[in-house]
Amino acid sequence: MYTKEELEIVDYIESKQPESVVNVNQKIEHLKLAVTKKYNKRKAINIKVLESDIERFKVKALSEGMPYQTLINSILHKYITGQLVEKHL
Repeated sequence: MYTKEELEIVDYIESKQPESVVNVNQKIEHLKLAVTKKYNKRKAINIKVLESDIERFKVKALSEGMPYQTLINSILHKYITGQLVEKHL
């Protein structure tokens, strides 16, 4: 089953009389902003972490010059995007 918006898109595509978009560059920027807001939205979570690990995060974050929550977020982001690599000594 299609949503109302999806049906409007199908009707538009199948229409023999497509309409021009007024201020197309402005519309593109508006859509880019909407997508950016959607995918950069922050969500608070609660997790249980060993106190000793939190203290280690705080020490590491201090040496990096950032809050420890930012460090944890950065590590999670790097892990999930495949950018976190293990060092082999």
